[in-house]
Amino acid sequence: MHRYLKIFGVITSIGMLIVLLQGALVTKTGSGEGCGATWPLCFGEVIPASPAIETIIEYSHRIVSALMGLLIIIFAIWAWRKLSHMREAKFLAIMAVFFILFQGLLGAGAVVFGQSKAILALHFGISAISLATVVLLTVLAFEDGKSKVPVPNVSKGFRNYVFFTITYCYLVIYTGAYVKHTQATLACSGFPLCNGQIFPGFAGPIGSHYFHRLVGIALFLVILVMFVWAVRRYRHERTIIWGTGLSLLFVTGQFISGVAVVFTAASLFTAMLHALIISVLFTTLCYLTMVVTRKKY
Repeated sequence: MHRYLKIFGVITSIGMLIVLLQGALVTKTGSGEGCGATWPLCFGEVIPASPAIETIIEYSHRIVSALMGLLIIIFAIWAWRKLSHMREAKFLAIMAVFFILFQGLLGAGAVVFGQSKAILALHFGISAISLATVVLLTVLAFEDGKSKVPVPNVSKGFRNYVFFTITYCYLVIYTGAYVKHTQATLACSGFPLCNGQIFPGFAGPIGSHYFHRLVGIALFLVILVMFVWAVRRYRHERTIIWGTGLSLLFVTGQFISGVAVVFTAASLFTAMLHALIISVLFTTLCYLTMVVTRKKY
């Protein structure tokens, strides 16, 4: 059922992940002003002549983002029509369109008018939400027509803990994006100490970097608690075990890649890997959030 919708959803999900990584690359390489202060043109040109590497990075990000915006709108309308009988479909379709448009307007505003570092840090988080909505719509396309879909029976307490975890994860994503946009990625040398100090304070770039470390470690502990809770109480619920287990795996990978960023002087590979893992982690938590809100009828 919905063969072409599924294929289109997978392609769109992969494309959205590419957009997200391109955005991280733009930030990492400082290419945000690669096309000057003009949008959608690049230095007033449809195709920039003799572009520098920063221009290529920024302009390719614009092109792919525009293409993905169109694909997401098509996918959302298609999913609305074919999956409207499924409880989550209409909401996710609306959110997919809203966030991809919001992301585009925010990006255009940053180019034309300029924005504070705090606002710029929202870009990555919005991209993560856009990716999650598209992936979840794709999951619904695969679930439709099946005789049995995941409807785990969990307590209100566990459900609320999942809500807390995904909200907290988003806040951690924001702090990481803020560190990148304020060029504080290497403000703390070494790990676990920060420039040889146990507590360097929360002032300036060092403070924002150190704060991100603390909330990142706390996220690992929060997800570890969720996994242990799932194993002890919901071992019979495969979706919960797999969801929490993958979340623990991804947050562990995120922790390791974060440490690697420090010791490799934020190499391109480790920086992109760090962005990739947190995006996949957030999407996994979004899926968990979706299934724990389902009710048996």
